[in-house]
Amino acid sequence: MTSPEQSINSDANSNTQQEIVTQPMILVVEDNEDNLLLLSEVLLAIDCSFITTTNGNAAILLAQTYQPKLILLDILLPDMSGEEVVYNLKQNPQTMTIPIVAVTALARPEDRKNLLFAGCSDYISKPYLIDDLETIIFRYLGQF
Repeated sequence: MTSPEQSINSDANSNTQQEIVTQPMILVVEDNEDNLLLLSEVLLAIDCSFITTTNGNAAILLAQTYQPKLILLDILLPDMSGEEVVYNLKQNPQTMTIPIVAVTALARPEDRKNLLFAGCSDYISKPYLIDDLETIIFRYLGQF
């Protein structure tokens, strides 16, 4: 887990000032260690702050607590389906507007359609290209 805030020094009119830069917080929900490591490395490479969990119940609580700017959600979780996580998040006023990207091995066209209908904002199937994942992240967070 990385910190959502990062201190940097800047030089303005020969005076050194300290600014607090807030990076977008991303919640990563993935139960496979290798996939979680890959997602973590991608997010570190593009300088994102993130928190991770391996199950749906914790994802719901973390989303309520941290109010991430984006959720990357595996759909096949051990404790509940990703669709259940999406449903719970979209029913809660605290989390209903957070974009959710399904990151899943479910790769059939009807899977994509069903996940978008369930409330996911976007979809990427595993295995994915790193550039495609970064494009989706930047689509929702901008070029921070």
